[in-house]
Amino acid sequence: MEEKTLPIASVSRMISVDVIDSTQNLARTLAKDSAQDGTLVLAYEQTGGRGQYERRWEAKRGGVYFTLILHPNKSSCYNGNLSIKTAEAVCAMLQKLFGFKTKIKYPNDVLVWEEKTKSWKKICGILIESATEAEKTKCLLVGIGINVNNRLSPSLTDTAVSVKKLLGREIDPEWVLEETLEEFWTRYAQWQLSCQQ
Repeated sequence: MEEKTLPIASVSRMISVDVIDSTQNLARTLAKDSAQDGTLVLAYEQTGGRGQYERRWEAKRGGVYFTLILHPNKSSCYNGNLSIKTAEAVCAMLQKLFGFKTKIKYPNDVLVWEEKTKSWKKICGILIESATEAEKTKCLLVGIGINVNNRLSPSLTDTAVSVKKLLGREIDPEWVLEETLEEFWTRYAQWQLSCQQ
């Protein structure tokens, strides 16, 4: 585990690991140790990635997998809206960088249209976990996994796809990370404002 510095606005601390079971697990441990707001946990490969309802999320090397630790101190009733805002951020990134046609599969998947197969396929999974106290959200773990250059298992090729598969070339994962975060922070600010209304 090492700390890195990237010119990413609103990221207070970045912790990078090569291989881990899940960035959510490490982020939860760090949050319990009072990790500051805006801490980013990034992994190059996950062996135990998971989605909603503990569903397994394949996370081989080449994808973008991270968890943000946030301390919004807002009413917990707004947490569900953040999942959609996060998915909107990923959609905006994919449309801006690559021109992909995207849609959200409620509540936490991002799908892209694959013209070759004339079908919608999953390219991103989102997992948001929270810790609340007196009906206030004290900590949010925003986990995002994006298929970028990673090879997908044959069992997933009918339902999932990567950026590399769609474009036929590799993409800089750091670029995808930075642009995703830029889109996310815009929507996170909107979400925070909506919690006050």
